[in-house]
Amino acid sequence: MTARARIARCSADGGGPRERAVSAATAKLARRRSASLALRVAAVALAAAAVGVPAGAGAQDARTARQTPFPAKPDFAALDVETLHVQGNVYLIAGAGANIAAQIGDDGVVIVDTGYAQMSEKVLAAIAKLTDKPIRTIINTTLADDHTGANAEMVAAGRLNQAGPGMSGRPNEGDLVAHAELLRLMTEIGEDEIPTDRWPPSTFSVGKKDFHANGEAIEIRHQPAATAGDAFVWFRGSDVIAAGEMLNLTSFPYIDVERGGTIEGVLDGLNTLLDIMVPAHLQEGGTMVIPSHGRIADEHDVLEYRDMLTIIRDRVQHAIRSGMSLAEVQALSPSVTYEYEPRFDRDPTWTARMLVEAIYRNLSDGREGS
Repeated sequence: MTARARIARCSADGGGPRERAVSAATAKLARRRSASLALRVAAVALAAAAVGVPAGAGAQDARTARQTPFPAKPDFAALDVETLHVQGNVYLIAGAGANIAAQIGDDGVVIVDTGYAQMSEKVLAAIAKLTDKPIRTIINTTLADDHTGANAEMVAAGRLNQAGPGMSGRPNEGDLVAHAELLRLMTEIGEDEIPTDRWPPSTFSVGKKDFHANGEAIEIRHQPAATAGDAFVWFRGSDVIAAGEMLNLTSFPYIDVERGGTIEGVLDGLNTLLDIMVPAHLQEGGTMVIPSHGRIADEHDVLEYRDMLTIIRDRVQHAIRSGMSLAEVQALSPSVTYEYEPRFDRDPTWTARMLVEAIYRNLSDGREGS
């Protein structure tokens, strides 16, 4: 029998024991990935429903899901929040603005970011469905209103785990924590734009702050990214990270150059996440990341986002070294972001053109380049 005939026969009868074992393993892997994909599609549907997108619009391969950025002028009365268990003690509350992480346990509730003030009652109702324990700690990862808008409401709804008044004679309410750089930015902007009840009274000025709650260690790590005051939060026991604005799966990352945001900070942060993350088999599972917007991410998602931004950064850097002005870089066809625009250039408040300008300003030491 010729080799061609043997191949044909194996194809017809399923092959020998080795081939059948490989086939069975392949089928088992396919079933596992199919189940994982089903969970991801469900997460996409929850995020889509929270911003008024029909569930069918997100029913695609979860790695290329067409997710919609939060509306620029939302009808808060028409919006609702959705809750999704990430893993361990950590839940995602989507639809209140930026994603909110909620760690639940006997000690009380720790939340990361607070969403818009107009959605605070719906967020508190979602937390009440998970636990009857009070909010103990609120952590801010960045400056934007969709992350900090409901700070005052969450603090007022919380309670420290002690009798009597709170720290420094304040009322016994939740403790609002952020890096000292974030408080500095808020005070520079001023109380006319950011009321003082949104300012964090508890700050840290070193690289990280850690504490223990609900049976696990929690680290808040300072990571300048969108602004100089950004941070991310690592729930070590649950193996979940709330990434803040350095990872946005509905848009290119926001970089506020005027307030210390840099592309290098975003990339440093993503590389730090990749150093921390440990994937499960075939990268489906393991450490999970809650982005500022969009679905829950695994290591592969973070890696792809990091690689995309590295490529864009390097293209802009090459253009600057070639003597091109900002206007010339933005006029390139195809653009420096062209292959990523169908997925990420869908937020009119933060476009690919704006990202390129921010990167250009970062890399050209603030020169206008026009």
